[in-house]
Amino acid sequence: MSGKGFLLSSYRTLTALLEPAAAGLLLWRRKRGKEDPARFAERRGYPGVTRPDRTLVWVHGASVGETVTLLPLIERLQRRGLVVLVTSGTVTSARLLAARLPPGAIHQYLPLDVPRYMRRFLDYWRPALGMICESEIWPNMVIEARRRDIPLVLVNARMSERSFRRWYKLPKASRYLLSSFESCLAQSQGDGERLAQLGAPRVGIAGNLKFDVPAPPADANTLAILDGLTSGRPIWIAASTHPGEDELVISAHLGIKPHLPKLLTIIAPRHPQRGSGIEELARANGVAVARRAAGEMPERDVDLYVADTVNELGLLYRLSQVAFLGGSLVPQVGGHNPIEPAKLGCALLHGPLVHNNAEIFAAFDQGGGAREVADVQALAGAAHRWLSDPASARQAARAASQTAAELGGALNRTMQTIEPLLMRVALGQRETGP
Repeated sequence: MSGKGFLLSSYRTLTALLEPAAAGLLLWRRKRGKEDPARFAERRGYPGVTRPDRTLVWVHGASVGETVTLLPLIERLQRRGLVVLVTSGTVTSARLLAARLPPGAIHQYLPLDVPRYMRRFLDYWRPALGMICESEIWPNMVIEARRRDIPLVLVNARMSERSFRRWYKLPKASRYLLSSFESCLAQSQGDGERLAQLGAPRVGIAGNLKFDVPAPPADANTLAILDGLTSGRPIWIAASTHPGEDELVISAHLGIKPHLPKLLTIIAPRHPQRGSGIEELARANGVAVARRAAGEMPERDVDLYVADTVNELGLLYRLSQVAFLGGSLVPQVGGHNPIEPAKLGCALLHGPLVHNNAEIFAAFDQGGGAREVADVQALAGAAHRWLSDPASARQAARAASQTAAELGGALNRTMQTIEPLLMRVALGQRETGP
């Protein structure tokens, strides 16, 4: 345990002793629909598919946002002839990857951070290189990879001020874990400086990979049907909402409706299983509502459309003139990624609580493509102004799209930085090949 310090050693011991409790946690999560029953064993490190007998690179993102961010990187790695294993930790991300992962890439759930689970996972998959997205640094995962001499890279690395303050109180643990990475490729100068202060020895500034992700797809036939049903209506979407925001959006809808009688409001909750609850909330407020997961469509008499499905934001953004990004009017979330709606022609609205994507939102605000709204009255006012003045909304949407284009390039910088590691992987492949 040399170099890890007391805290990491204690964490290792505690998580090993609590393995039965971890199994119980997984069962509890499965009952609540948070685990996939058909792939339950993967969360304990058992493989769900057979490993190909070729050099394999492991790429990990926590949930939907991180895994979508990694898609262009996965494609680049595949072009190098590498098998790519993609891990994530949520059912929603697995569903999205099933639709968008390039052919040949493998998805598995990341095991819980229990020593035996991680040993089982790494011993079976034997990655030649691990690429971890943003700040998903699990101690046992890192320690077990280090024991096996698996080089790790932290890509699209993020270290917020809040996280920095927590890590700063644990200097030995943070230094040991971050020093286990061959390279930390930060999203911004601030992220890079904070990582370096915490002990990361090799930090580079690559920019944010999210700007290089292609706009999410949409089925052309479905889009044509919905476009026909909603033609001539002012439409806005509240995307990735959380509990506490749906009420605000419905209230904003009721404030705008008298001025724009044909208004259609779309709510796409971050967690689709909340769709029925949002429907009940709308009905309680006297709003005519339809729910997509129930097979219903936004007919002319529908005022609120609950889009409680997975992997359809590309479709919904294409229908909308204005997009409000959820997780920004409630605490603890930090705001969700505005880049996708910016690329798909939406003017952007967001609340003030965007610490997870603060620099991205600041860039859109400064470029004129986004506006901050402090409360429900401001949300209703800003949405109404853009929806009643389509020319102004189109101008803001163009500004948002331009900002997104200008901030791209992180993918190329990331690939250039990891090229020496990829060469080492290729060399090892030749040395161990037939």
